[in-house]
Amino acid sequence: MAQGSNFVDYVKVCCRSGHGGSGSAHLHRDKTTMKGGPDGGDGGRGGHIILKGNTQLWTLLHLKYRKHIIASGGESGSSATSTGASGKDEILEVPAGTVAKDAETGEVLFEITEDGETKILTPGGRGGLGNWHFKSSTQQTPRFAQPGMPGQERWIILELKVLADVGLVGFPNAGKSTLLSVVSAAKPEIANYPFTTLVPNLGIVSYRDSKSFVMADIPGIIEGASEGKGLGYRFLRHIERNSVLLFMVPADTERTIKQEYDILLNELSVYNPELRDKPKLLAITKSDMLDDELEREMEKEVPEGLPYIFISSVAGKNIVQLKDMIWKAINS
Repeated sequence: MAQGSNFVDYVKVCCRSGHGGSGSAHLHRDKTTMKGGPDGGDGGRGGHIILKGNTQLWTLLHLKYRKHIIASGGESGSSATSTGASGKDEILEVPAGTVAKDAETGEVLFEITEDGETKILTPGGRGGLGNWHFKSSTQQTPRFAQPGMPGQERWIILELKVLADVGLVGFPNAGKSTLLSVVSAAKPEIANYPFTTLVPNLGIVSYRDSKSFVMADIPGIIEGASEGKGLGYRFLRHIERNSVLLFMVPADTERTIKQEYDILLNELSVYNPELRDKPKLLAITKSDMLDDELEREMEKEVPEGLPYIFISSVAGKNIVQLKDMIWKAINS
């Protein structure tokens, strides 16, 4: 589980914005004025709690142990119509692709998708109005002012959905991590047992003419994942943000290629029917031991209309052609 220790894609925090400062009920007095009019200033705004996108982050680890986020309150107004200082905002930097939800209702509040994008999570309370706002011809010396409004307190769920151009979809040991390690500088754990990958891994794949795209290795899906089996649907949400889905089926599968593809597609569809509409490609992995005759036989099992290619990450077979297919799908 070591590789999962630094990847956190779900946190629940209590956010409390600052209360607004009270308005002042001051009446002007100085050495030449015995009974001046109202000059009480407004109270300052309470501090907001703000989410800000930061593309240098890829995990919510820094928020895992911050259960309570509290912004400071605004200061009270003072004489000479001076407004009190606003409370200090609490700015929480999060990776692009972070979704904020109300923990009690499950309502999606908003999503941070760009670097530097800011949205107010819980607004601070409004400062109260000073007494100079309430003067009139019939009430020339109001001796009252508004109190500040309280801040908001709510439990918020932050969920990270990895943003990538292409997501690798396949059963455990389909060769997803091996492919990512070959085409990018990512170093995912690779071993000959199921569920080697316990967290999503991202890699930047170099393409022709200094172009590149981002590839995400999503932890292995099994039949029934949408019902909570295996690693469950915890990581399926990361696939929602991928532009293209690359299904990976090993050549030595005990099922037919179509059966494996249909199971994987069904699990995605049960989780989110909209995933069926994403561009899809098929890579038949571990095909370095196949001859032309075997490939022609296996081609008959490929679902009609699905672009496919036989690859071997270890032998480097058709890796360049696979990049071409992916680039074409991303930009189509």
